[in-house]
Amino acid sequence: MADGPIRLLKVVTTLMCGGTEHQFMALGRALDPGRFALEFACLRRSGGFVAELDARGIPLREYGISTFVSVNAVAQQVRLARDLRRSATEIVHAYSFYGNVFAIPPARLAAAPVVIASIRDRGVYLTAAQQAVQRQVCRLADCVLANADAVGSWLVGQGYNPAKIVVIRNGVDLEPFSHPPDTVRIRHELGVPSGIPLVAVASRLNPLKGIEHFLKAAAIVGRRLPDVRFLVIGETSPAEGSYLGVLSDLADRLGIRDRVVFTGLRRDVPDLLACAAVSVMPSLNEALPNVLLESMAAGAPVVSTRVGGTPEVVEDGVTGLLVPPGNAGALARAIDRVLSDPDLAVRLGQSGREFVRRRFSMDAMVRATERLYHTLLEKRRGVRGSAPAGVACR
Repeated sequence: MADGPIRLLKVVTTLMCGGTEHQFMALGRALDPGRFALEFACLRRSGGFVAELDARGIPLREYGISTFVSVNAVAQQVRLARDLRRSATEIVHAYSFYGNVFAIPPARLAAAPVVIASIRDRGVYLTAAQQAVQRQVCRLADCVLANADAVGSWLVGQGYNPAKIVVIRNGVDLEPFSHPPDTVRIRHELGVPSGIPLVAVASRLNPLKGIEHFLKAAAIVGRRLPDVRFLVIGETSPAEGSYLGVLSDLADRLGIRDRVVFTGLRRDVPDLLACAAVSVMPSLNEALPNVLLESMAAGAPVVSTRVGGTPEVVEDGVTGLLVPPGNAGALARAIDRVLSDPDLAVRLGQSGREFVRRRFSMDAMVRATERLYHTLLEKRRGVRGSAPAGVACR
């Protein structure tokens, strides 16, 4: 561009390794540096992606706050507004409740040309007051970006302006799934012999992810198939550090602790999913979960709860199996069905992989987001161009 790359700031809560974080990091890696000068701001400089940003030389500013109801929070927002003016930031893209509420008012105060809010789930963990605050703050944004049709529809029902809502679904990087996994190494590290079926769940560990229901389903499946091993792949956030102990205690009470492997955070999740006989998504609240896309890209047959945007990815009986949320019995029956029917498992795995490759590529997500950035900025600058309002980008 004649005036240099567009100055883009992404505002996030932390750099933990969750679904939202994986998506904004993947987008950041893929954006054309010749067109976008990317920076990050966070409310807490923590998480596995901090080192990557440092290594890549991407600026990361911390605006440390512990609560919005404080003088410090206001002071940090004023600081953000000053930094935005000083750097002449053109696009501010905030993510999730804390990022939206923190960054959008200062961005407007600083007269940033384009302000984007991202809402990536239906916020069941938020209080009614928090929902109301986010709704009011998002009125200041030029666009509210959702990652699933289900979230976009829910936002309209919550009173958001439909003309501001844009849906760009998650994308998955297919390259890590393009080679066969090192099965011998993985099974050795997990302590699971060859030939023993692995049933995996990959998720940040918190109560809304349904891991307790997964463990209860594992106990049911294990009564008929005692050789099956169950993997829980992921870590807790610093605020929920004791939850892993809750899950381990539950596995003890269910009598399956010797058949459950808590792997912690792993860098080889694509390989683990490729080794799984079944990949399970037992969540109680989702929009468009990355783990489903990654599991399907790995060719693993999936069993998922019917929540949020999961039916946009999983067609029951075609690309996976859907069950009601919070129902360990239904979850166990679906897992057992896949384990007991090799033909079904192969069919679901192949159909899921083809569906993701056709509909959820990372390149499509990146290009749609770049188009959104340019369209909003051109509209603000008064350049002729159609606004993206209300368009679902697939």
